[in-house]
Amino acid sequence: MYTRIKEFRVRQGITQADLARKAGVRRETIVFLEKGKYNPSLRLAHHIACILNTSIEELFFFDDETGPDE
Repeated sequence: MYTRIKEFRVRQGITQADLARKAGVRRETIVFLEKGKYNPSLRLAHHIACILNTSIEELFFFDDETGPDE
């Protein structure tokens, strides 16, 4: 699974630590999510999408799919 969390986070000027605090997780969790080394629960994915003012579909996509706008 691929993620666009970093792209959305940077665009909004939110640090990994800020996003982690708002999402109620450790900063390391955000690091692993951004690197694609951790698949979040649906609840966490939804919460992060809400924090970043986007949808789950815009943030996450599977290996066999192309990302949005690609």
